[in-house]
Amino acid sequence: MQILLSLFLAFLQIGSVSFGGGYAMLPYIETMIIDNHAWLTSSEFLDILAISQVTPGPIAINAATFIGFRYLGFLGAVAATFGIVSGPFIFMSIVTRFIEKYKSSDISEYIFKFLRPITAALILSAAYSTFFKSVIDLRSFIIFLISLLLLLFTKFHPILILVFFGFLGLFI
Repeated sequence: MQILLSLFLAFLQIGSVSFGGGYAMLPYIETMIIDNHAWLTSSEFLDILAISQVTPGPIAINAATFIGFRYLGFLGAVAATFGIVSGPFIFMSIVTRFIEKYKSSDISEYIFKFLRPITAALILSAAYSTFFKSVIDLRSFIIFLISLLLLLFTKFHPILILVFFGFLGLFI
C-alpha cells in the first residue's frame, strides 16, 4: 500500500507542476521515475515512451499508465494514471473561473505570452534528452534522419512512420 501511495504521489507531483503538455513533462517524469525513485532504467523509460507514441491518447497519461503497470501491475497503472490527472483536474477546476472572467485582460495576455516560449523550451529539453539516449549509433542516426525528413517534408502520417520503422527493426 505504501508503494502505491508513493507512486500516486510521485505522479500527482509531476502532473501538478508540469505545464505545456505531455512532451514538456517528459524531463520531469524521467527525473522522478529514473533518478529519484529508480523505478525504471533509462532504456525501459525510452521503451515506454515508444509504446506511448503508438497508443492513442495523451503521452503523459499513457506514460504514467505504462510506468505504473510496469512497476506495480494493474494497481500501479491505476495509481499512476489517477495521480497524473488529479493535479491538473483540480487546478483547472479552480482556475477556469478566473480564466473565463479575465481572459481578455492585459495581465492574462502577458502571462500567456511568456508561457508559450517556456513551453517550447520544455519540449525542446525533452527532445534533447531523448535524442542523446536514443540515437546511439550510425544505424539509429540514419533512422532518426530519415524519419525526421519524412515528418518534415511529406504528408506521411507519424503513425505510419512509427509502424514502418518498428517492423523494419524486426528484419535489420
